[in-house]
Amino acid sequence: MNSIKKLRYRMTLVFTIVFTFSFLNASGQHFKNTTSIFNNKSLDGWNVHPSNSRNLWKIEKGVIVGGDGIKKIEENNYLYTEDIYGDFEFRCLFRLTGDASTGLINSGIQYRSNIINNNMVGYQADIGTGYWGDIYDEHRRGKLVGGGLETLKHILSESGWNSYTIRCKGDFHEIFINGVKTAEYEEKNPEIPKKGLIGIQLHSGGNAKIEFRDLTITYLKEN
Repeated sequence: MNSIKKLRYRMTLVFTIVFTFSFLNASGQHFKNTTSIFNNKSLDGWNVHPSNSRNLWKIEKGVIVGGDGIKKIEENNYLYTEDIYGDFEFRCLFRLTGDASTGLINSGIQYRSNIINNNMVGYQADIGTGYWGDIYDEHRRGKLVGGGLETLKHILSESGWNSYTIRCKGDFHEIFINGVKTAEYEEKNPEIPKKGLIGIQLHSGGNAKIEFRDLTITYLKEN
């Protein structure tokens, strides 16, 4: 590794460490109009879909865990809030792991979503190789916007902890991973709901495990 590459590597490492600890410290603070949507102890206030998949979800040391990285995920599963959210900024830390040789290792964060005809329908901020930072419309229109990774690729930890921020106000959506904006989207269809639940997806395919912690909502206006 030459001196320039070493310098770039060190700068990237320092940035990642500083950013991660800054986010972790901020997550423990209290800001106006910001509230936690996970009590760190139980899944009170959350539901699962399909309803028979609750055994896939658990709490370990203040972290929401979906799957175990050992058993194959046979169908898409979701853990979702009982509460409905409209205009907001959602923040969390997440980690996706699994053996890609067993199938697709993928997750996502549902937002402004609803259960319709026994399907999870709504926007999704995507997680996983080949899908990082995309905005997807689950069980409705498919991929809406591809994630821009030119900056993110330098600081993304594909199997480690990263942060996600989803900001929705009116028809305008922005998503960020590790503080880097990957996509924005303006909804042109007035029939698409501007409110809905927030959820965590565990995608079918391989032996996947998804972990989430420090989930907060900042209200941008009255819902």
